[in-house]
Amino acid sequence: MTTHTSISNPVRSDVTDLPTSARTGRTWALAGIGAGLAGAGTIVTSTMVDTVYQERFAGTTDGIAAELVDKAPVMFAFHSITVVGALLMVVFAAGLFRRLRTAMPDSIVPTVAFAGLAGTAVVSVLGAGLDTEFMMPLAQGDGIVDDATGAMYNHWIGTIPWYWVLAGLAGLALFSAFRQGVVPRWIGLVGLVLGGLTVLLGVSPLEYMSGVTGVLWLLTTALGFTLGDRRYRTATH
Repeated sequence: MTTHTSISNPVRSDVTDLPTSARTGRTWALAGIGAGLAGAGTIVTSTMVDTVYQERFAGTTDGIAAELVDKAPVMFAFHSITVVGALLMVVFAAGLFRRLRTAMPDSIVPTVAFAGLAGTAVVSVLGAGLDTEFMMPLAQGDGIVDDATGAMYNHWIGTIPWYWVLAGLAGLALFSAFRQGVVPRWIGLVGLVLGGLTVLLGVSPLEYMSGVTGVLWLLTTALGFTLGDRRYRTATH
């Protein structure tokens, strides 16, 4: 009678045996691409509502409400794009959490990544939360919006939806995951560079610029998980 014992002991520490139950599709990663594109759309459309930042309104709000009337169609686009992006970001966050939790069941890294993205989605929803109160009256031209509140609203959508500092935490979490051999090297390094820069910008007085680096990080990372991540998909199929 013979006994055969099979021992799985990979030489490389970044090769992880994953259970069959961990098999997942890439829909969540595709949602991340959509969220990244929507984030770029948020930046573009909110930038188009630039009345309060024009030089002729420096030091005064007189006439801002009247100028914002022509921006109402862009505000509608901004609202829809931003909210859709937030919804897709939650899907990506959930998928990323599952992807990391499979290989790191006892680590806080998956939770930090999920919390960073989910928190950013909440900020995006809040950033678009005042839209109905302003874009509808402006579109109807009923004069309800005065210059001071119009200026405040313009500043709101020019800052809050750009505040992606928490997404930077997700990037840093992926760098930590890379160091433990859970995600590809380049995804980890992108998380360190763009995620770290997003956090630093968010902490600084230039917090609105975290939206630019945050969007770049999300789009690049989601593309990576969609088109790459072959070792993980090979291990789970």
